[in-house]
Amino acid sequence: MDRRLHAVVLPPGPRLFAALTAALDGTGPAICPLSPDLPAPALAAMLDALAPHAVETTAGVAPRTPPGEPVADGTAVLIATSGSTGTPKFTELSAAALRHSAAGTLARIGAAPDDRWLCCLPTSHIAGVQVLVRALVAGTEPVIMPRFDPLELAAAAPPGAHVALVPTQLRRLVDAGTDLSKIGAVVLGGAAAPPGLLAEARDRGARVHTTYGMSETCGGCVYDGAPLDGVRVSLAADGRIRIAGPSLFTGYRLRPDLTARARDGEWFVTGDLGAVEDDGRLRVRGRVDDVINTGGEKVVAGEVAAVLARHPKVRDVAVVGRPDPEWGERVAAVVVPAAGAPLTLAELRAFVRETMPAHAAPRELERVERIPLLPSGKPDRARLRAPGGHAR
Repeated sequence: MDRRLHAVVLPPGPRLFAALTAALDGTGPAICPLSPDLPAPALAAMLDALAPHAVETTAGVAPRTPPGEPVADGTAVLIATSGSTGTPKFTELSAAALRHSAAGTLARIGAAPDDRWLCCLPTSHIAGVQVLVRALVAGTEPVIMPRFDPLELAAAAPPGAHVALVPTQLRRLVDAGTDLSKIGAVVLGGAAAPPGLLAEARDRGARVHTTYGMSETCGGCVYDGAPLDGVRVSLAADGRIRIAGPSLFTGYRLRPDLTARARDGEWFVTGDLGAVEDDGRLRVRGRVDDVINTGGEKVVAGEVAAVLARHPKVRDVAVVGRPDPEWGERVAAVVVPAAGAPLTLAELRAFVRETMPAHAAPRELERVERIPLLPSGKPDRARLRAPGGHAR
């Protein structure tokens, strides 16, 4: 049986949580949460591509004209993503997949039955939605913060409450001197975390789990390099990470062509390159579309960033390819230096060449106060690729 779909353009809060609850238990329509902060033209484009039956805002529920397209009966939540093209697409997730993912997380972090969750991530993204689903599966009421603030978080979080963060948020908590030992598990995702940040947070008592996943896997499905129960991971011949299991998406709304390209039988073929370490854990090398072709040599930007993140004078870093008239692309390091630490390109190049080929060493260093981020917490690579783009 087909099911109605509502676009839910609401801030994080009780109404959104109620709509999600009804979508999961089947008493309400499927929902696609969209940010109320979207500019009007961007929201209109999203709604045109989504084709919902109605739009729910703080003003109420308004039917759409023409009538929307139904979703499959098992679909509960759709997550909007623009991918690398900027064209909106919507990942369809079933209630069963979302619940399986949430239960796997609760088991992996050792959550107790009455443990609570604090949500301070955008609820238009899978990471924020999954915090709410975990609370539902745990049978507890989530604490929802409309905006992240490190001081407010310390005051709002019930003792032992679990929280999902991106590395920038964890950095702000560390810098604010937050007693992280009073928080439960910190589920950290969205981007690779600098090793120094992880060490600082754990020294302050944080119980951090680094995660890997995306909308198509209902969020994090690999914790600390090990898949959640029921999830299987393998590498394709070209090094891409493949994922199978009961927490996978069912397809992209109204785009069977995109769905067919992303699936290989039971496997979802990601856009990420990976490697399996000697202990069997997955290591994410970086995005396929972030591979830099410099002078005919291919450099995985994520691997260079992982090396640079270990430099004692580097607080945060992103690596991208920028146009170069001689090399085609040059390896550019955008770095947040450690406080009071003068940093030179020669130092970074020498550091990278200790463990990587010479062509992987950066040919450009840009110092910034912070790495530009997307609303999801991931580095904004489009801005990073433009020199000085972080300041726009």
